[in-house]
Amino acid sequence: MSEQKHENDLVTTVYQVSGMTCGHCEGAISQELSALEGVSEVTAVARTGEVTVVSTAPLDERAVRGAVDEAGYELVGTAH
Repeated sequence: MSEQKHENDLVTTVYQVSGMTCGHCEGAISQELSALEGVSEVTAVARTGEVTVVSTAPLDERAVRGAVDEAGYELVGTAH
């Protein structure tokens, strides 16, 4: 899994998401993931399909998958 602790105990996880093609896609994904408990920052990049999530603790993959599905995209897994 692509997780690393930051000095202030935040966890950064990079996910691979398929179906993003534009800025609107990035915004939709970011909005859904930002609503998850503990998430402090989301950066989605349609060009690479990578979504970086900074949270106060590791996130439950089912919750992440649900948020990505709700936005209309597919969670492939964590980026390596």
